[in-house]
Amino acid sequence: MAISQVLCTSFKKELLEGTHNFGSHTFKIALYTSAATLNADTTVYSTDNEVSGTGYVANDKALTRINPSSGDGVGFTGFEDATWASSSFTARGALIYNSSQGNKAVMVLDFGDDKTSNNSTFTVGMPANTSTTALIRIT
Repeated sequence: MAISQVLCTSFKKELLEGTHNFGSHTFKIALYTSAATLNADTTVYSTDNEVSGTGYVANDKALTRINPSSGDGVGFTGFEDATWASSSFTARGALIYNSSQGNKAVMVLDFGDDKTSNNSTFTVGMPANTSTTALIRIT
């Protein structure tokens, strides 16, 4: 099993088709164990090998999106950090998906190794929303 940080291939095609609207759709994040297989071929949210534990509810964590911007010839957007308070679980990666569009996959996040919270706040930190560091950039 493996988790690879990548924009999902289906998402790239769906952008061209107008499926995803970062101005109005709801995007969510799900956490996964090291047993998950998430990569460019991931097309939709799945509960297979999703994290379970105190403070975590499947298909529940909506992301606060940052309005799309442009600068330096780049279109970009991202999300605020996602947090799970008073949680106890271990996660290896995450999937960002569009719950307004049939839970279509957007991006896989690879944490590099297992990350654990033990009755603490688990945070997925998002990069600054700039033309060079935003989570999603179109160059």
